Amino acid sequence: MDTSLPPPVRLYQLATGHYVSQAIYVAATLGIADRLATGPQRHDDLARATGAHAASLGRVLRLLASAGVLNETEDGRFELTPIGACLQSGPGSFETAWHHLHGPDPFAYFADHPEEGAIFDEAMGAFTAMVAMAVAATYDFTPFRTVVDVGGGDGALLTGIFGQNPALRGTVFDLPRVADGARRRIAAAGLGDRCEFVAGDFFQAVPAGGDAYILKHVIHDWDDRRARGILENCRRAMGSHGKLLIVEGVYPPRIDQSAPGRGAAANDVNMMVCTGGRQRSEAEFRQLFEDAGFTLTRIVPTPAMSSIIEGVPA
Repeated sequence: MDTSLPPPVRLYQLATGHYVSQAIYVAATLGIADRLATGPQRHDDLARATGAHAASLGRVLRLLASAGVLNETEDGRFELTPIGACLQSGPGSFETAWHHLHGPDPFAYFADHPEEGAIFDEAMGAFTAMVAMAVAATYDFTPFRTVVDVGGGDGALLTGIFGQNPALRGTVFDLPRVADGARRRIAAAGLGDRCEFVAGDFFQAVPAGGDAYILKHVIHDWDDRRARGILENCRRAMGSHGKLLIVEGVYPPRIDQSAPGRGAAANDVNMMVCTGGRQRSEAEFRQLFEDAGFTLTRIVPTPAMSSIIEGVPA
């Protein structure tokens, strides 16, 4: 592990180490190492040979490449590393592991299990507070008067941004189940006169009137159709001069063993398994923005392994 990374990032890598172990399990179950023993192959060829879902397998292989188990070549094929070669064996099971993708929707689960939901919300709030510091330090919010945090949870992002922007006002928008926690955080930060919580469903509509609409780690939870629906609702709610700010990791063109590469690949597989969502590349964000009525204007990196993807109405 890279000891030069900030302690919260190092802890995050340790806590999410099971992503890689589960990817190794999938590779072992499908016999990927045996099939790569003769040389590099493309993920779609491996999928055809093993009966796996091609796009999903590609994402798992990229995660393994980020961990040094495989290497992704310049032409997009995958080859064994000395670590990956240890997975070679005799003939094994080729039964796919994708039945693990059909568990309950996590958000529906938390709605039905409020105690577990509260733990999840607290964990997300703590992580978001760290991201908020990076976002507030990196992006200039002074042109805005009102910011709407769509899917804002307990308000950790907006209250963090407000601490660095005393003239800003805004709305935290999320499901009713997080209302109490959000209002407590807003009150504890002394922001009751500048920030409010509004309950609702971003698949239906979002509050109107914001100069900027910010969504942190929301879009990666959803497939393209549902992500487009959320962004279309933001487009309908904002004026012609509003801005859209997506705070997420941007999937690099090619995965390596750097911290951003490992983080992107691990989170991509996590989203695939837990929510059916995905991490997106710059090109995929551009297309998603275009489909929802926006133009992507720039991508601003932050120190928190997330970037700010900025868009304006098309």
